[in-house]
Amino acid sequence: MNLSKIFISKDVSHTDTVKIICENFSHIPKDIIDDTKTMFQFITNSEDPVAEGKRILFLTKNNGTFIRKCPGTRSYICCGYQIIHIGTFCTMDCSYCILQAYFHPPILQLFVNTNKLFTDLKHIVENRIPGMQRLGTGEFTDSLIWENMTSISEKLVSFFSTQNHAVLELKTKTTNIENIIHLTHNRKTILAWSVNTPKIIKSEERRTSSLEARLKAAATCEAKGFPLAFHFDPIVNYDGCEQEYETVIDNIFNHVSPENVVWISLGTFRFMPQLKTVIQKRFTNSTIIYGEQFPGLDEKIRYFKPLRIKIYKRLIDRIKKWSPHVCVYFCMENEEVWMKTLKFVPNDNGGLPHILDKRAQQICGIQL
Repeated sequence: MNLSKIFISKDVSHTDTVKIICENFSHIPKDIIDDTKTMFQFITNSEDPVAEGKRILFLTKNNGTFIRKCPGTRSYICCGYQIIHIGTFCTMDCSYCILQAYFHPPILQLFVNTNKLFTDLKHIVENRIPGMQRLGTGEFTDSLIWENMTSISEKLVSFFSTQNHAVLELKTKTTNIENIIHLTHNRKTILAWSVNTPKIIKSEERRTSSLEARLKAAATCEAKGFPLAFHFDPIVNYDGCEQEYETVIDNIFNHVSPENVVWISLGTFRFMPQLKTVIQKRFTNSTIIYGEQFPGLDEKIRYFKPLRIKIYKRLIDRIKKWSPHVCVYFCMENEEVWMKTLKFVPNDNGGLPHILDKRAQQICGIQL
């Protein structure tokens, strides 16, 4: 992390976690604060508040719930994923990142009162809340950017390894696996990578690991017994993109075994209207916000539906050639897209959450 300043909420300044982080980043200026006004003013006065927010760390307490349902989006099918809310924002800088417009202002925020998190997790897995549980940390931040300052991922992997009816998914664009690959995991942690074509990684995903590096990390994790997942999201339309995404699929299965892939998700580029201005200002050479894009049922801007279906069909055909039985699903698509590409709708098979639960049972050894 290329930090320029650390702000510390006064009510957590005495905690062991904060003390350890401050010792590890002893060269970074620090302020203990009673409220966030000074911190936010510091960021918003910057010429690029988003970029500045990636260099400001706020150590604080999560006063809400650590575990929450994925917000999904209305009118589209949701996977029923549960978010473990460990912190917010990201040190990487992807042009399409919704967090640039979601938080006001965006800032690296790490919650240090993790005792409450594990109390909540114990309620889920020890009190046996009915049904299987799929949880992960990669919704409001990248799961593995925090590895040089906190052991949260290690603690989560170890915790999930002790039970048999919930899975943890860690999503990343990094290769920060050193702290977790030697842990006992009992196949209850899925290591997942967001993937894209080298062209999009180079032009739109600043400070992320290369595709080759991500896939090598995935192969290393598979060698240590971890189940894997891959997320093509966002799929970006450009001349020749379908062939390049097919090459990405080939590269995935040249690195890892098809039978160890729990699921692969597909989702084309979509964005809130307010993100367009951010991209235009911060990524002046980006062209991803232009093209055949229209407001969807959830008012997000999306590619024209026939175009989405055309791309999905090509990618699904390629995936199925490598692994006929791998679970492929869509992130936020409607029933028409499902039927025209995968030839079924999730409700015909108990709903998308049930489909994913069943797949996790098969690959991760979940017992209900």
